[in-house]
Amino acid sequence: MDLTQLLRRPEGKTLEFKRDLSSPAPILRTIVAFANTSGGTILIGVDDASHDVRGLPNAREEEERLSNLISDSVTPQLVPDVELLRFREEMVLGVAVYPSPNRPHYLHDSPETGTYVRVGSTNRRADGNLVSEMRRVSRGECFDEQPLPGLDSEAIDIDAVSEAFSEVRNISDRDLDVLGVLTTHQGRRVPSIGGMLLFGKDRLSHFPDAWIQAGRFSGSDRSNIFEQIEFKQPLPNAIEDAYGFIERHVASGVDIRGLRGLPRWQIPEVVVREALTNAVVHADYSQRGAPFRIAIFDDRLEVENPGLLPFGLTLEDLPLGVSKLRNRVIGRVFHERKLIEQWGSGIGRMISACQQAGLPEPVWEELGTRFRVTIPSGQTQKTTSVTINDPICDVLSERDGLSTSEIAEEIGLSTRATINRLNKLVKQGLVVRIGSGRTDPNSRYFIAVK
Repeated sequence: MDLTQLLRRPEGKTLEFKRDLSSPAPILRTIVAFANTSGGTILIGVDDASHDVRGLPNAREEEERLSNLISDSVTPQLVPDVELLRFREEMVLGVAVYPSPNRPHYLHDSPETGTYVRVGSTNRRADGNLVSEMRRVSRGECFDEQPLPGLDSEAIDIDAVSEAFSEVRNISDRDLDVLGVLTTHQGRRVPSIGGMLLFGKDRLSHFPDAWIQAGRFSGSDRSNIFEQIEFKQPLPNAIEDAYGFIERHVASGVDIRGLRGLPRWQIPEVVVREALTNAVVHADYSQRGAPFRIAIFDDRLEVENPGLLPFGLTLEDLPLGVSKLRNRVIGRVFHERKLIEQWGSGIGRMISACQQAGLPEPVWEELGTRFRVTIPSGQTQKTTSVTINDPICDVLSERDGLSTSEIAEEIGLSTRATINRLNKLVKQGLVVRIGSGRTDPNSRYFIAVK
């Protein structure tokens, strides 16, 4: 582990700081949450409020104590990498936890109350649906491939299937099995969950949250709604109607091309389509309580779906094209309909289209057990560009790990004036101070790693 690089980062989904082992319960919860979600690192001996390096007395004894606590408290057995890291004369305990293939891990022999997942920088107790999802992932199964044994093939609306594929090809009865819309259970052809979600005749009685709620709000918050609509038709049709709703509210003019007038969008069309398609393809349909949500504001579009990122993924993975398909049946149908191309390529197209339009990149967030993408609209082009113009940032960008006096010499200010400016940059999250405290004369400053 590179201690300096870790200290430059903020706490988040894969990093946590702890002052000591005096209260081991939160540390054990974090270890379980990391293993169940996307992995992560805990640094023990670093103040979790100030991020100052305090070190651990009797570090080797604490290392053994922690290893015993993990062995005695976590089921199934988990063996993270535990390493002693030196910081000057102090020792810090680093615990690297990897995403586990044996999910769910839990505390105190109780998966119902001792299973945790990582959401942002916090640990959240997993409910029964999340625990079941972990077990499916460990078995290599998908929720939407599971059969619905209480139904028969007549529960699928064949006309809806034919309509969905009308512009691509004719669909035969055999295709329903190949696509996974129907599956075999105890010798009978029955709908899969994915088939029911997409084309079920009575799908909302089985999955009452599988619909789209859309709203146009005046201003930049939800205090004043201008128009609200619900799309409860089969999901392929609901996506098209939701796309039309967004088009009505984000088209801001007309481009004349030949004899036709085409709407000019504040948000690139490809970005809107990718956001809607990704929401439906990657949603966790085992989660209950709220539908898909589309919110249009004066300055942005928000698209929200049920479910965290698939286990093993982080928000930082998304722009890199790393992708895990949560719903194979829905993904297969959308791929056959040419709505999705190569796995993982959609996020890259969204980013590229926003850049070409002069817009900030979309923002992806996990909120509770839901996932949201926020896309700035064209109205924010002139106001969202922020330029960091500080000579300290320029100096640290070229040569970081400098002391206060070295920075003062580089920028030509007094030490006191430099300290004041450094404190402001640290508060803004642009610069990180690594040391044992604010009065540590040997503190070093680095550009923050986001």
